[in-house]
Amino acid sequence: MADGDAACDYSSRLLQQEQQIQRLSEEIEGLRNPQSMEASPQLSDLREENARLRYRLNILKRSLQGGDSAPSGQSAQFMVNINQRLQQIFGEAIRASCPELEDAPLAVTPNQQAKFGDYQCNSAMAMSQMLKATGVKVNPREIAEKIVQNIPNNELIQKTEIAGPGFINIHLKRPFVSQLLSNLLLSGVQPPPLPSRKKVVVDFSSPNIAKEMHVGHLRSTIIGDSMCRLFEYLGYDVLRLNHVGDWGTQFGMLIAHLQDKFPNYLSVSPPIGDLQAFYKESKKRFDEEEDFKKRAYQCVVRLQSKEPDFLQAWNLICDVSRKEFQKVYDCLGIRIIERGESFYQEAMTAVIRELEAKGVVEMDEGRKIVFAPGQSIPLTVVKSDGGFTYDTSDLAALRHRIYEEEADAIIYVTDSGQGTHFQVVFAVAQMIGWYDPQVTRVEHAGFGVVLGEDKKKFKTRSGDTVRLVDLLEEGLRRSMDKLKEKDRDKVLTPEELTKAQRSVAFGCIKYADLSHNRINDYVFSFDKMLDDRGNTAAYLLYAFTRIRSIARLANLDAGALRRAAESTQVLLDHDKEWKLGKSIVRFPEVLQKVHDELQLHTLCDFLYELATTFTEFYDSCYCVEKDRHTGEVVKVNMWRMLLCEATAAIMAKGFDILGINPVHRM
Repeated sequence: MADGDAACDYSSRLLQQEQQIQRLSEEIEGLRNPQSMEASPQLSDLREENARLRYRLNILKRSLQGGDSAPSGQSAQFMVNINQRLQQIFGEAIRASCPELEDAPLAVTPNQQAKFGDYQCNSAMAMSQMLKATGVKVNPREIAEKIVQNIPNNELIQKTEIAGPGFINIHLKRPFVSQLLSNLLLSGVQPPPLPSRKKVVVDFSSPNIAKEMHVGHLRSTIIGDSMCRLFEYLGYDVLRLNHVGDWGTQFGMLIAHLQDKFPNYLSVSPPIGDLQAFYKESKKRFDEEEDFKKRAYQCVVRLQSKEPDFLQAWNLICDVSRKEFQKVYDCLGIRIIERGESFYQEAMTAVIRELEAKGVVEMDEGRKIVFAPGQSIPLTVVKSDGGFTYDTSDLAALRHRIYEEEADAIIYVTDSGQGTHFQVVFAVAQMIGWYDPQVTRVEHAGFGVVLGEDKKKFKTRSGDTVRLVDLLEEGLRRSMDKLKEKDRDKVLTPEELTKAQRSVAFGCIKYADLSHNRINDYVFSFDKMLDDRGNTAAYLLYAFTRIRSIARLANLDAGALRRAAESTQVLLDHDKEWKLGKSIVRFPEVLQKVHDELQLHTLCDFLYELATTFTEFYDSCYCVEKDRHTGEVVKVNMWRMLLCEATAAIMAKGFDILGINPVHRM
């Protein structure tokens, strides 16, 4: 009702304005003096106000009608995935052109060269090959012509052109892109809605109790957190799980060593802050002292029997580890729920019973093993001594996530070396009917190792594994040096400087990881990641700060920009305006690609491209014009300010998904 009243009010005011313009035009025509027309500020103001009112009226009418520019009934408050919309349009055209082809290939991609159009449909060549296989010879160009003829009426295609052997180049309507930008500015960066609420479990980080977190855990933690952020933004119910190694033989030796070193540990908390050293001492004794080894095994049995003193010792060791892990998680802004191997202990027995009931368990020299079709390596579900294995706990965890959590997707973020293990676990789960891969997405998102600048596995000079806490401290020190090198300590308050230091340090560490294809190894280099040139977080953070400063220069606050978005059309007449506008509205399709492939470097590449495209735009198009002598602002080109605001909004959301915290002043 409120939108309807506003539309009536704007219509009435629009009519009055048009009547006033008509009267003034007639008066000027009567004077027949062109100079009078140019000198009429009242007429100029009225025309400008009239244009704003018309624009606002159109927005209100679209709101009342449910949003004409939003296809398939989608509300204008959500961003449109242009690639997906083009696939709908061309899918319809292809079916109409070749109804005899089942599952005809549908390939629509952004065009790499702007002079050939904005998108390209490359289906005609593959369709020609499919028809040829059935004995029908048709030139791909003829198929392309048929497809173009069958394109249904739509809101976004300006024109199409057929090039080469059958490529269909697609040009978008500028008013369509302009409207998408206005919707973004008015409604925020809202993703297309999910058809239904879905749940995803992401298993990431997963350090081992009593051991230091190292660079391998850094990759899993950063990549897993960013995947969670993406799924959360897209509307999924996300369960962030930390599958820590908190059970097994090693706890027998740790408890035995604890009893020897700190016999009063039940009443006084022992000073075992350096768990790594404590673990090494106990391991040395386990390997060298036979009596200690026997006692360690006895401790394992008593722990598994849940004797109170042994559970208390186990909890003590776990708590010390948790506090150390939390220091890392606090630095990186990680939210995660611990659910270690111990959580699934009772479920493992049920898993073995189910496997045996289905007749898939085989005996092998006292071990119980399970083979899955197509897999050359079996899972060992029970050891010869009757104990369970990692295979057993991972099966129990997967079953719990499918049946108890009722997850629609389960993602494991671990190093690629565990790929074969998970492949066999998933194959066994499918074999016994736990899930259908066509219905439930179960995937291992593997990653490569971190290398030092010598291209060898990242180690300290002494050859030890790099402690994660030390790495983060080094990042803070180097980022402060970089900020002082740029004299930022002279213009920022101490509080702003600390915020900038943390933003640059942790943002650069995260981005250096995420901007590489996760499957590949990558070289860890503070010098490269803190360089403010090229595809780095430092460059993007400075670019974002620069964009935000433009609004401050123009003396425009959020309210003023909001009012401008309601009344000002985003013009895309200049080539650089058009290029930037198209880049901004690609955000939903980029996120869809990341969602489908779980490759976060795609988002990083997009943000870098957006930042460089913005720089081209800003260098060519004046947003704020100043007097050359006084430096005072004399003109603000509001539609360009809105392009700045839209760019900043997309970059901010991209940073949020990557887990990077930008600051407004750097």
